[in-house]
Amino acid sequence: MQTVTLNNGVEMPVLGFGVYQIPPEETERAVGDALAAGYRSLDTAAAYGNEEAVGRAIKSSGIPRQDLFVTTKLWVSDAGEDRAGRAFHTSLHKLGLDHLDLYLIHQPYGDVYGSWRAMEALHRQGLVRAIGVSNFHGDRLVDLIDHNETVPTVNQVETHPFHQRAADQQLMGELGVQIESWGPFAEGRNGLFTHAVLGGIAAAHGKSVAQVVLRWLVQRGVVVIPKSVRPERMAENLDVFDFELTADEMAAVATLDTGASLFFDHRDPAMVSRLGKHVLND
Repeated sequence: MQTVTLNNGVEMPVLGFGVYQIPPEETERAVGDALAAGYRSLDTAAAYGNEEAVGRAIKSSGIPRQDLFVTTKLWVSDAGEDRAGRAFHTSLHKLGLDHLDLYLIHQPYGDVYGSWRAMEALHRQGLVRAIGVSNFHGDRLVDLIDHNETVPTVNQVETHPFHQRAADQQLMGELGVQIESWGPFAEGRNGLFTHAVLGGIAAAHGKSVAQVVLRWLVQRGVVVIPKSVRPERMAENLDVFDFELTADEMAAVATLDTGASLFFDHRDPAMVSRLGKHVLND
């Protein structure tokens, strides 16, 4: 597995397994299948409600802890210096681990500064190897960096052929922040899996559209965490390191960019309010 080196020297697999929208009752089996297929990077979140199932799968796998890279995220209702520290330990307990590899602020809302101070302390204590953020636009990312000691290692944002984030990636690179894609397949929107451009490239390489999308991201230096509950798709999604897109093919995919989210705008006041008021049940 190829890796990227984060700004604190930690190595992170460039391709991992995400569990967003996998029901808790299916997560343990799905993660077990993913680990059996060869995934070693797992991405979950407190808000997903399936951390315990991820932890059970890790324990059942028998894979040495040092061979895994585990990410989870802090939800808005747990923002703030005191609450963030407690939320971290809750997640750690649910996962059945003694440390995390990456802990992210899930949304750029609430007491982000307090949360970041708590996460910096957790990092100093050796409880988490790297800390970062998710869904931060450039202005919020710069603001966080300018007023704190630690530069986030990662910013996990919606990134796929229809919302490519090239300018955001450039800014992150200048700041030393690794871009990570969520929603790499855009949940099939805009006819992604049957798109003529992507399909033509896939046919030229004897690969699937999904593999072309993942290869396109990896070639751009984007960390990616595809999700599937089907073992054959899990294996297919890992099989993207034996071919390379040409410059012309990369340019063809670049023409698909709409420059806008296919899901929701993190700067929309109604969405900000909706996410900020969502309280986890714990």
